[in-house]
Amino acid sequence: MILAIDVGGTKMAAGLIARDGSVAASGRATTPQGADAETLWRTLADLVEPLSGEVEGVGVGCGGPMIWPDGEVSPLNIPGWRRFPLRARLTARFPGVPVRLHNDAACLAVAEHWRGAGQGSQAMLGMVVSTGVGGGLILNGRLVDGRTGNAGHIGHVVVEPERGSRCGCGGTGCLETVASGPALVTWALAHGWTPHPAPGDNRGRAGYREDRRVTARVLAADARDGNPVALRAMERAGRGLGVAIASATHLCDLDLVTIGGGLAQAGEPLFWPLEEALRQHARMGFARRVKVVPAALGQEAGLVGAAALLLAGDAYWGRTDA
Repeated sequence: MILAIDVGGTKMAAGLIARDGSVAASGRATTPQGADAETLWRTLADLVEPLSGEVEGVGVGCGGPMIWPDGEVSPLNIPGWRRFPLRARLTARFPGVPVRLHNDAACLAVAEHWRGAGQGSQAMLGMVVSTGVGGGLILNGRLVDGRTGNAGHIGHVVVEPERGSRCGCGGTGCLETVASGPALVTWALAHGWTPHPAPGDNRGRAGYREDRRVTARVLAADARDGNPVALRAMERAGRGLGVAIASATHLCDLDLVTIGGGLAQAGEPLFWPLEEALRQHARMGFARRVKVVPAALGQEAGLVGAAALLLAGDAYWGRTDA
């Protein structure tokens, strides 16, 4: 068994993954918001403790950027970790077995290529559109790491250079400022969106609007119900995604893009403007063949991809020194 770990801005997950990629056991915990480094570490350590029997290795996906393959992580959406030595901590916790850590979006791409919608593709981009927007590149059937392990950061491709919002990376107009869940909610609320209360919620629309737990899933549901502001927000996000995917396709000669994460369930309000923008901008003949599909593996994809860093030979891990 491989112990797989998936660390994100809203949740942490861990699981035991068999050699065929099946999940034998798993658990989840909420990522503490605003917590310091040691509180975050204790949350993760408590999560993996029940799964810490005899494991043959540890695979980890974590938000970036990071120093790779050393595994010092500085996730933009987890401010309590800056150059946190996550791989070193796990190596000390699990002595004698390999510990491999990569960007969480790269792990999602790996999972889809290994066991999901991207099987057989030689040139694909696996995207996650959730709290942030990330990606991983598979070219010639292998994961592309880049010089520092951060290749595939499509969330920081600029799609609104002149009128865009400031991004957490320090840039302006990044895709993440247009299509991430928090950015979508912020934009929609600023443009007059009043969320529809969930069934059984008796606070009314005004009280629900002020609830910090209002998420992009609520926005997507309102868009599917025809709310005009929610539809505009989804259209803006979809067009940003389409422009970024067209650019990536021209650059990397992609044949497939898979989209996972919470917003992948938004359906037509997101995917229709995405496809429209993609076809508008992907005009060269070789780029027109690219297909965009929802990711197939659901919530376990991050764990499956993290385990594949150890289970799939050198297709996803070419390093010999880690």
